[in-house]
Amino acid sequence: MSIGILGNKIGMTQIFDEEGLTIPVTVIRVGPCKITQIKTHRLNGYNAIQLGYSQVKPEKLTKPKHGHLKKVGCFPLYHLREYKVSKIDKFLLGETLTVDIFKIGQYVNISGQSIGKGFSGNQKRHNFKRGPMTHGSKNHRAPGSIGPGSTPGRVFPGKKMAGQYGAKKITISKLRIIGIDKTRNLLIIKGNVPGKPGNLLNIVGSN
Repeated sequence: MSIGILGNKIGMTQIFDEEGLTIPVTVIRVGPCKITQIKTHRLNGYNAIQLGYSQVKPEKLTKPKHGHLKKVGCFPLYHLREYKVSKIDKFLLGETLTVDIFKIGQYVNISGQSIGKGFSGNQKRHNFKRGPMTHGSKNHRAPGSIGPGSTPGRVFPGKKMAGQYGAKKITISKLRIIGIDKTRNLLIIKGNVPGKPGNLLNIVGSN
């Protein structure tokens, strides 16, 4: 179990290593995040901390969330995320977590919502092979047969067909941190992460 932090994707760029090779990187602005709740094994059945991120106007929050944050004297935070931890002794209610919890060379798992592609066909959504384009074929991008006939007379659930593509929560594991800017709370990650610029990301240290 590892502590994580929330952040927003800024975008992608490239840097050069000592040998002059190009490395594609993603820049992420992380935190600062406030500890808004600490759960204990005695009271809740497990140890965890809840982090709040992204300060907003008070009218952007619901009354229950206002009351929850008011208990700890915290300003309005839009995103709340819980992380299970093995020990809660080193955490304090109202404490601020920043990019300092990470170090260069560390591997992290990053989760976020992928870019939505709208309603897509079988070829684009499931990487299906198309039909023949010559010899009088009229089946180029059609799905073909989708199930048995009179028995059972229906399409089985989960059949791969055209539909909404993208806009799902995905996780990319074992991404390496190759740069940290503590003054601007920036993480530089080798490779790409889910979503487009501005996307909310959940960054957790990889075991």
